[in-house]
Amino acid sequence: MITSSTVVNAVVEKLRQALARGQWRSGEMLPGQRELAEQLGISRPSLREAVTVLETLGLVRSMPGKGVLVLEPGTQELVHAPAAVAGASLEDVLQLRYTLEPFIVGLVAQSISSKEIGQLRLTLMDMREALDASDSEAGVRAYIAFHEELFALTANPIFQSVVQQTSNALKQSAQVLRNSPEHLAARLEENEAVVRAIRNKDSAQASAQMRRHILQEGLRMGIELTIPDEHPGN
Repeated sequence: MITSSTVVNAVVEKLRQALARGQWRSGEMLPGQRELAEQLGISRPSLREAVTVLETLGLVRSMPGKGVLVLEPGTQELVHAPAAVAGASLEDVLQLRYTLEPFIVGLVAQSISSKEIGQLRLTLMDMREALDASDSEAGVRAYIAFHEELFALTANPIFQSVVQQTSNALKQSAQVLRNSPEHLAARLEENEAVVRAIRNKDSAQASAQMRRHILQEGLRMGIELTIPDEHPGN
């Protein structure tokens, strides 16, 4: 398990009740992580996992660099049981990523602009700077930001609602990424290969490189994914 589902579910329920009471209204930001974790008497990692669940439920949205925004009731598009998300295994997360991310980068390679490629490369530079500085926390942030930028480049509005699940799953595995800073160089190299294929407008190669990356992520986590198709890993 990624974290204790019992703790996370309890936190999710507390926050859902607080939102239902109007303690924080739509359009407002939740208190900062440290403050809110202290109010609830929990660790910040547990709070982050609970926020991920609330995002999946469509109750809040994480705004990078700003905080967590409370959404208007009834705007949620995909609703899942909190226990199912909080109790997901690392293999569950990787299976979801393997299903969606190669398809995403294949689409992106067909329509990406030079400006968007530049932004992806800047985020990879953030990863490299974190690697050079041995800053594992900054490396994880840049890694997640890179994949979320790829998700955001999908133009299909219906597909965007499904892509949100991949983003949530990636955030859910963030603690494991933090616990393996020695793998940042490999992640950077694999993501650079994805961007090279995207820059060359090679959808098939971009998809193949993303599949390879996710399979390698699994091996680094001690998980050998069982893939029910004939896609090669490299």
